[in-house]
Amino acid sequence: MTSQIEEIKDRLDIAQVISEYIKLKKVGANYRALCPFHSEKNPSFYVSPSRQIWHCFGCGKGGDVFKFVMMMEGTEFKEALEILAKKAGVEIRREPIQTRTEKQRILDICELATKFFEKQLGETKTGKKAKEYLLSRKISQESIEKWRLGYAPNTWRGLSDFLVSKGYKRTEIVKAGLAVESEDKEKSTPYDRFRGRIMFPIFNLQGQVIGFGGRTTEDVKTITGKELSSTQHPESKYINTPNTLVYSKSRILYGVHEAKTEVRKKDNCILVEGYTDVILSSQEGTKNIVSTSGITLTPYQLKVLSRYTKNFILGFDMDIAGEAATQKGIDIAQFQGFNIKIVSLPEGKDPADVISENPGRWQKLIETSQEIVNFYFQKALKGFNKKTLEGKKEISKLLLPFIARIQNKIEQAHWIKELAKELNVKEEAIWEEVKKTAKEQKVGTEIPETPEIEEREKPKTRQRLLEERLLLLFLKFPEEIRKNKEILKFSFEEGEKLFQSLRGGEKLPKDLSEFISLLELQYEFEREKGEINPEQEIQFCINSLQKFSKDEKIRKIINELKIAEAAGDKNKISKLLKKISQL
Repeated sequence: MTSQIEEIKDRLDIAQVISEYIKLKKVGANYRALCPFHSEKNPSFYVSPSRQIWHCFGCGKGGDVFKFVMMMEGTEFKEALEILAKKAGVEIRREPIQTRTEKQRILDICELATKFFEKQLGETKTGKKAKEYLLSRKISQESIEKWRLGYAPNTWRGLSDFLVSKGYKRTEIVKAGLAVESEDKEKSTPYDRFRGRIMFPIFNLQGQVIGFGGRTTEDVKTITGKELSSTQHPESKYINTPNTLVYSKSRILYGVHEAKTEVRKKDNCILVEGYTDVILSSQEGTKNIVSTSGITLTPYQLKVLSRYTKNFILGFDMDIAGEAATQKGIDIAQFQGFNIKIVSLPEGKDPADVISENPGRWQKLIETSQEIVNFYFQKALKGFNKKTLEGKKEISKLLLPFIARIQNKIEQAHWIKELAKELNVKEEAIWEEVKKTAKEQKVGTEIPETPEIEEREKPKTRQRLLEERLLLLFLKFPEEIRKNKEILKFSFEEGEKLFQSLRGGEKLPKDLSEFISLLELQYEFEREKGEINPEQEIQFCINSLQKFSKDEKIRKIINELKIAEAAGDKNKISKLLKKISQL
């Protein structure tokens, strides 16, 4: 396993892998970026291709390419290993089914289910009818294969029996969201969740299937039976996998595995609601598109999106007031500094309808999309009479929240001026209302961070930071060690070992290579800020450490003094006071 890990590292360029998640800027031999693990305005996240490491000098996180993928994807090491092995073209020996983790077994079940549904679409009578429907919607054969579309047969346990034959338990199939337990768990066997539906596999960032959306193609209401009517909703056009260990609808953007490169390249993402919107748009060449899977834009989806761009175009069917939940997502996006445009869709049509009828028109609608405030400006002014007091109030009620959320003050001032002109009121009045609105709507608009991003490295003490800086300077300016006459002792094992090697002019210890690489990267980070005066910096570190050591000693004696005073030990009190005086 160790040799395979090293082979993967050797084959991959860490900067290339990380650039698939965040934007990197070349700086000398390294790259830098805004850290994806904490909020910052000035980039302190560095990647060193030569050392194959990354480190943020703001939050303290760092490591190799495996650590980065684990943190970004919220995965365990084994999952990161598979992701990177695939990128590197290294085949990982698969462990037996019985020894795989629960999460991995669910992923395996989803993959097998996808193959089962694909085969049903291509080879069964009802599956072929479903395929005809897809082709009639202008989805090409190539797209059917690319997006791995399939068909779930209208049988109670067709998929479940197939998965059981492959070595999986029915309880695991339930946990994967592909089967449903009946009301009487003891007497009845779990049955398939998806029956008589076209299947849309849902992928994670690496292209692994983690869930499904199933679209009905026939009148399933004619199916009778207590189990069906009490647990499934046949009238629903779409049903989805419930939340599992690997799938959460509110955290997924459908199609992001295919779109992410194009989104980063164009620095823009088109957001739509349906699977077919994404498939048809991508089929026609507009590939920087993802879907919210029929739900409103969530904070978690915005978190994923922010890795690639801060600009998006909303291809939803929006009315003048905005659907309440959708509006909430837009509110959060505005507060987080996203630049939002809106496509003006023809009434009653979704992007898939437009693309099916005229692909060129969809592209034109995207190109003519409006800034969100301008879009609502036009809607509000058309919807109400700006000459009446009631109309002015309604227009301002709609537009003030949008204006209040604009982060750029110049842009905000522009729209305030425009609104004042349209309503024929003083700008000062609009400013006052904007301030009131801003105060009212700030609560609850933050994007909650995912658990893996909430974790923080334990902050280093000031003493540790000073010691590391001193070692960095001695490492880059070894001649300064000979000049130094002070007796130095480092508080952590790695530091003491490195210092002794440097002082003795010995070869640097191999087991400290990662620590040394980090110090060297930190030196390059510091050099960007300006020239370093090694003699002056070293003396500052030593003086600070000596003061720190003295202060620590005084604090300890004061604690002893308190105990001696409580005990009334006058002799000890006298000795401790003398020590404090000497220090």
